[in-house]
Amino acid sequence: MLKRWMGAALAAVLLSACGGQSPGAPTAPEASAESAASASGKPVIAVIPKGLAQQFWLTVKQGADAAGAELNAEIIWQGPAKETEIAKQIGIIEDMISRKVDAIVMAACDENALVSTIQRAVDSGIPVITIDSGVKSELPLSFVATDNIAGAKAGAVELARLIGGEGPGAQIPIVPGAATSEMRQQGFEEGMAAYPGASIVATQFCNSDVAKAMDVTRDMLTANPELKGIFAACEAAAIGAAQAPKTVGRAGEVKLVGFDAAKEQVDLLRDGTIHALVVQSPFQMGYQGVKAALDAINGKEVEKRIDTGVTVVTLENVDTPEVQKLLNPA
Repeated sequence: MLKRWMGAALAAVLLSACGGQSPGAPTAPEASAESAASASGKPVIAVIPKGLAQQFWLTVKQGADAAGAELNAEIIWQGPAKETEIAKQIGIIEDMISRKVDAIVMAACDENALVSTIQRAVDSGIPVITIDSGVKSELPLSFVATDNIAGAKAGAVELARLIGGEGPGAQIPIVPGAATSEMRQQGFEEGMAAYPGASIVATQFCNSDVAKAMDVTRDMLTANPELKGIFAACEAAAIGAAQAPKTVGRAGEVKLVGFDAAKEQVDLLRDGTIHALVVQSPFQMGYQGVKAALDAINGKEVEKRIDTGVTVVTLENVDTPEVQKLLNPA
């Protein structure tokens, strides 16, 4: 009996050492990128967003998946749950480096904190493309994004038009230290500076959180009873800011210009709660990011900057074919 047991145990150890698996044993939940590449024959591209919850990032994923299907690449989609989880994003990228993916496409949660991690990827021979939010480094081969300064300036022009070019306004940027947030804040401030009769009396970050955006908007409205307009620099900021005026008895009084175009934002535009949206093309960010990564893998030249454009959407143009294609790219 003991001999039979020892023989079975030895066979099991040998099978394990050779990478075998007994019948009926559970498979690993996720194969490595290297094995995925060898199994499919496709290059493996990790696409790492800043967050997962918002519609914006889901549309980025649609674009990345579309490019993967069209251009014959394997897409791994993984990111932190929240845009403030910098350490989590760093860990995800380091895991992709260990898995030896062929390229990384990423939107940086912080423009400084991710630089050393990107350096490790590049040192490992993995090309990096940044989308939406870049880093303070020349290491990424390309930056695929909106011109956030120009987009926020367009938002400022629209808000100034809505408030008649004068009066106090406020802004809700995204996250301190995030390149996208800083550029939108800069663009809005530069845009409003062109209107001597207008001013910015409050700036409050929302950390890309709807509840926090509602809270800071309510605080701004309470502290500034004459506030005439608000620029909300992302999806969460716009949705949260849209809810706040009702809670302080000022529904319909404050003009609101938001960034992005989730379904809820478009619904709020249609009912008059939001007055204009600065709309990006997240689908193109995902698509063009993956395309640039594949070009890099194949030794082709990659443009250093790819501008995916913005459009100011209002109730007057929301149903035009051009805007509808932008809002419903898939």
